[in-house]
Amino acid sequence: MTIDPRVFPDGFVFGSATASYQIEGAAREDGRGPSIWDTFSHTPGNVWHGDTGDVACDHYHRMDEDLDLMAHLGLQAYRFSLAWPRIIPGGTGAVNQAGLDYYSRLIDGLLQRGIDPVATLYHWDLPQPLEDRGGWASRATAEAFAGYAEVVDAAFGDRIGTWTTLNEPWCSAYLGYGQGVHAPGRREPAAALAAVHHLNLAHGLGTQALRATSTGDPRYSVTLNFHVARPGGDGGEEAMRRIDALANRAFTGPMLRGEYPADLLEDTVAVTDWSFVRDGDLAEIRQPIDVLGVNYYSTVTVRLWDGEGEMTRNDGHAPAAEGTAWPGAAQEVEFLPQPGPSTAMGWNIAPDGLTDLLVSLSEQFPDQPLMVTENGAAFDDVVGPDGTIDDSERTDYLRRHFLAARDALDRGVDLRGYFVWSLLDNFEWSFGYSKRFGIVRVNFDTLHRTLKASAHWYRRLIASRSVTVADEGWR
Repeated sequence: MTIDPRVFPDGFVFGSATASYQIEGAAREDGRGPSIWDTFSHTPGNVWHGDTGDVACDHYHRMDEDLDLMAHLGLQAYRFSLAWPRIIPGGTGAVNQAGLDYYSRLIDGLLQRGIDPVATLYHWDLPQPLEDRGGWASRATAEAFAGYAEVVDAAFGDRIGTWTTLNEPWCSAYLGYGQGVHAPGRREPAAALAAVHHLNLAHGLGTQALRATSTGDPRYSVTLNFHVARPGGDGGEEAMRRIDALANRAFTGPMLRGEYPADLLEDTVAVTDWSFVRDGDLAEIRQPIDVLGVNYYSTVTVRLWDGEGEMTRNDGHAPAAEGTAWPGAAQEVEFLPQPGPSTAMGWNIAPDGLTDLLVSLSEQFPDQPLMVTENGAAFDDVVGPDGTIDDSERTDYLRRHFLAARDALDRGVDLRGYFVWSLLDNFEWSFGYSKRFGIVRVNFDTLHRTLKASAHWYRRLIASRSVTVADEGWR
């Protein structure tokens, strides 16, 4: 056996990531208002086991403990999200100083430990009062987002390393307003496409607001979850085009090119006339960003439905529902079962898909630096008799994907860093606490934290800036 060390270049950033509703808890403390996820998770039948984020990992009260864990791991950056309803409970209007103080302590704690703060403004927890007025299907929400961006930038802009406007707007729009398996639980295809546009608009308006008020020198970014589709039989190439248009180019088109793809508009003409797009909107949306965040977990295999029998819908994003995450022509696309191995989410393990995605994005947008802002895996971890967690499957998953990222660097991709999802086991949206993505285990009865074997492995990787591959390994 030979071991080949793969070294990452100087300046490549190693981090980990979380989201506010998934870890903070303290849902009704210190002036925080309700979010759509509070409402959704407290509605019977929406979340497995009836779980909610009321306590989650209790990060709100255990911040220092978690910051010390990050420092122990050697994280160079930490990607977290701000809870809009903790800062502006009504979505607009009065600002909650206690919310600002909380995040100010978090940011200062990161800087004191030499960890770069990467702050996401929106990771799905919309203030409920904004949803009551139409949510992301309403233009007013995008305008409110710009006001929110001004508030947080005025408070923290002198200390933030990277601002990220949105996390995975695909999920917010299609799972929240189309399929109904994420908050706010609506099943309205036209509203889902309106949400796509207003999320894009929020990114543009928010980026401008951040730039206008910043007193520091932060980087600006957005994070998208890209669908890496593979053909699976008759009509496979056409199915891939439809998925790419709705899932990927619906966001990269306006954000990076200043246009919606013509085929996307044609594919959805039976759903909406896109009259919510106003003159000047696309110029507002297309704002220069310093880095494009890339979230990747698995691939999908697709083909066109032949019209016979029951359509296969194994896209695996959330528990089944009556709505659709694929309005328009993409409703005729079948998602086929993927070959294993798979994670506990049922997602196939395909590190080559990450390389393909990064290379493709680099070719489409050659001057745009990239960052892997989420990658990780859920497995059914077992706690040993001595209290240790030997999550070798997760370690192997991460090793393979870091090597895939290193392959992309070798192929000329301007990749600036990699954030492991997730730092902590947490509230996994519609799956509640049944799925564990963390490299740190959280006992949800006692809230005790335990570093898993994958966390120790990641600490060594960060320290050495290299990852190894065995001849008999996955290659």
